[in-house]
Amino acid sequence: MARQRNVGAKPKLHRRAVAVGELTLRASTRRSIRRRSVEKGDPIAASELAGLLAMKRTPELIPHCHAVPLTSSAVRVTLSRRGVRVHAEAEAVDRTGVEMEALVGASVALLTVWDMVKYLEKDARGLYPATSLGPVRVAVKRKSAEDGA
Repeated sequence: MARQRNVGAKPKLHRRAVAVGELTLRASTRRSIRRRSVEKGDPIAASELAGLLAMKRTPELIPHCHAVPLTSSAVRVTLSRRGVRVHAEAEAVDRTGVEMEALVGASVALLTVWDMVKYLEKDARGLYPATSLGPVRVAVKRKSAEDGA
């Protein structure tokens, strides 16, 4: 039998989580992003928006995840020496944490970049030998009573 964990007895607390990750890309792809010459548009702007939207849809994607009303969320995607990095932050005042929201936001943001630049990353066989996603991890997880309900 599948069921969600019962969090009804837990106190409502201010909860914050930050997930970070990286997508490794070819140097030529990074140049295309920097020059704003990606055919599908700006992958940085699109991925930040996609990450925000994904955070809000997390319980639809992960069956045991509680629907947490986010009080704040932010996704920042930046070019790095190896590709792009993501920093996804989620906050709520609730009985359960927001790590999954931050992780989903970070992952979807990186996948959005990959989708937008995949034509630049493919080799002659249609594979992606230079492209890799990860690690995506929780960098910060906090809860505090002073901001709780």
